[in-house]
Amino acid sequence: MSGIVISQKVAILIDGNNIERSLHSITDDEGVMLNFDSIVPRLLETRELTRLIYFREGKAISSKLAERLHKHYYGSVIPCHKSADIPLSIMATQLAAKVDTIIIMSGDADYIELVRHLKSEGVRVEIASVAETTANILIEECHFFHPLKQDDWYSLSYGAKKKGPSDSRQRSHR
Repeated sequence: MSGIVISQKVAILIDGNNIERSLHSITDDEGVMLNFDSIVPRLLETRELTRLIYFREGKAISSKLAERLHKHYYGSVIPCHKSADIPLSIMATQLAAKVDTIIIMSGDADYIELVRHLKSEGVRVEIASVAETTANILIEECHFFHPLKQDDWYSLSYGAKKKGPSDSRQRSHR
């Protein structure tokens, strides 16, 4: 395998509300945040990051998050009027001709038609999300599924109830 160079341009599109709700659900901790320093390198491996966009519903978007994403990944946060589904889908279709792979961070089955469309356009589609809260149809339809792991988040909460790894495993069997 030495001598083979695989070059891919990747866009990471994040449905912030979906991922946050999933993390809060499995941890019972409203202060849980994504650890981009862990997630992004693992998702990319040796591939090139072209875009990182965090779609967030609501007006209270952390300026610290926006600054951090820009500083470390030239990423951006896009506020959404309602859910991120439509703005994320539009951005994905716009980027389809510019990248080889689109990684959608969401477990929402609403993205199934987007995944199918992107694949029909020749784009590799990967999903990164919490396995316990991800629609099976999305996992089956994408090219590759990256389950988010406990190293991929951290808690800002102090004194909040947090589940341990064994509690998370028990919850997934319900």
